[in-house]
Amino acid sequence: MNQFSVNLSTIFTEYPFIDRIKKAKEHGFTHVECQFPYPYSLEKIKRELDDHHLSMVLINLPPGDWVSGDRGMAIDPNRIEEFRESVKIGIRYATTIQCPRIHCMAGVMPEKSNKEQVRDVFINNIKYAAAKMAEHDLTLLIEPINTFDIPGYFLNDLHEAVHIIKEVHSPNVKLQFDFYHIQRTYGHTLTLFERYTHLIEHVQIADVPGRYQPGTGEMDYQEIFDLLHNLHYEGFIGLEYSPKGKSEESFNWMTTR
Repeated sequence: MNQFSVNLSTIFTEYPFIDRIKKAKEHGFTHVECQFPYPYSLEKIKRELDDHHLSMVLINLPPGDWVSGDRGMAIDPNRIEEFRESVKIGIRYATTIQCPRIHCMAGVMPEKSNKEQVRDVFINNIKYAAAKMAEHDLTLLIEPINTFDIPGYFLNDLHEAVHIIKEVHSPNVKLQFDFYHIQRTYGHTLTLFERYTHLIEHVQIADVPGRYQPGTGEMDYQEIFDLLHNLHYEGFIGLEYSPKGKSEESFNWMTTR
């Protein structure tokens, strides 16, 4: 049965990060996820999760300097050691809070870079990270992200992401499928999800075009949920949307399913 996980990086942002864990519990969630927990005390995160009997199902690796424009560094040939350090940090957070999945952002293409060289660096870094994560029974996820939201993002093509997963050939490297990003890029999410179901480990959702909650845009999420059910997808569905209005009021669509 599909279970929803609320993304603490995009929802309940009216409250300090640590307090969002309690808010998720108050609204009936048993699972949460977040993008970057690293600015916050690992001990406090673990204590809040334990106290409220919540499970963290997904985090991202450290992305580099987000404020300066980094959106991951796994493609940068000049930051391989920094990337490897980020893997160590991500594993420490994931194992401490018992989070089984880590998403690795690829990064934005550097100016005058060679795409084939960048691709080789990315594949080698994914192989390295996957091997380190396998030692802790962790799954590494990669995700195609649309270039409207992140111009120049290297991994913007779903089919290329699938090719890379097959080339890496590690059993703990899987696909993160965000219906929002796929809809923005291709406009036909259902056939693409069905085509690659066997590689998909985690799903995220938001409506198009505003990236708000389901029911605010052009996407038919009831049709999407029916497809997930019919294809026997049993993973989590991450709510990675920006609430239109108050966070507490953004879950009304769930009651009408």
